[in-house]
Amino acid sequence: MNIPDIKLAQVVDRFEQIEARMGATTDSDEIVQLGKDYAELRPVVEGVRALQSVRGEMEDLQAMLDDPEMGAMAKEELQTLKDKLPGLEKDVSLLLLPKDKDDNASVVLEIRAGTGGDEAAIFAGDLFSMYSRYAQLQGWKVEVESDSPADMGGFKEIIASVSGAGVYGKLKFEMGVHRVQRVPVTETQGRIHTSAATVAVLPEPEDIDIGFSMTDVRVDTMRASGAGGQHVNKTDSAVRMTHVPTGVVVVCDAKSQHMNRANAERLLKMKLYDIEKQRVDSERADERKDQVGSGDRSARIRTYNYPQGRLTDHRINLTLYKLDKIVAGDELGDVIDALISEDQANRLAAMEAEA
Repeated sequence: MNIPDIKLAQVVDRFEQIEARMGATTDSDEIVQLGKDYAELRPVVEGVRALQSVRGEMEDLQAMLDDPEMGAMAKEELQTLKDKLPGLEKDVSLLLLPKDKDDNASVVLEIRAGTGGDEAAIFAGDLFSMYSRYAQLQGWKVEVESDSPADMGGFKEIIASVSGAGVYGKLKFEMGVHRVQRVPVTETQGRIHTSAATVAVLPEPEDIDIGFSMTDVRVDTMRASGAGGQHVNKTDSAVRMTHVPTGVVVVCDAKSQHMNRANAERLLKMKLYDIEKQRVDSERADERKDQVGSGDRSARIRTYNYPQGRLTDHRINLTLYKLDKIVAGDELGDVIDALISEDQANRLAAMEAEA
């Protein structure tokens, strides 16, 4: 993709303006915002400057081709740079792609058992373990907000906060229905069963402007759940919030009612934000059918086939025969990186078509 020089110059100029402003302003809020803009733009500018350098060298070498002494060497070096140029231009094109403003956001991860009874709950637990290990490898922090353990193991539902750099950008393509095919621990005849669990990934933007008002929310308190014995909460500390206009409900049931209220309000805002985000994503998907994340959270996205040790992501026709390492979380990154690459390729192709 031949990126116009003027566009490259505009990127560098914007970066230099940010640098200059960072050294001049004393406003703390502006300093924070400029710092974020600087960090986001810096790798882009490094790529742009590398491309500009190669283009400049090519122009100099082109002018030397007719030199009787330097021409042969210039021709050889010019060919080397010509071979290097397409890769550089592609890298810069990817860096210049519009970014999802939520990509750097932390998330709330919700995993729920679907069809399959006890086996679905066990699978939901497996998925949570997989994401927890992957998060650990990324240096992220995972905190369980609430859970509903199942009798045979795993979870009927588990909700956790995942915080760190670039969490949503990595996990956003995990949303949807995950299907598992294996012999359940509860199966006595050795038959393979198919079960499912759903995964939702809710971004937590720094500023959520959705016209939210607590006057639209009904708050109920109740006895927090527990496993029994001396640690069961004897007070009505659990909090349920219902957003009356939409019917969205969240429940937080830790021991502190004050903390539950704060977390419930935060989670409710995120769910309402996610509803709006789904609407926008679906509209975009209608315009661009090759989008990896279609906005349809009910779509079956992946199958985990244990008898064959196979994982298949149906959106990009990716099949890997190392299911044990992926479910362990150690090589989940191979799947996530493939999804990100496919999405980038699709968006790059769309940008080239529009150019």
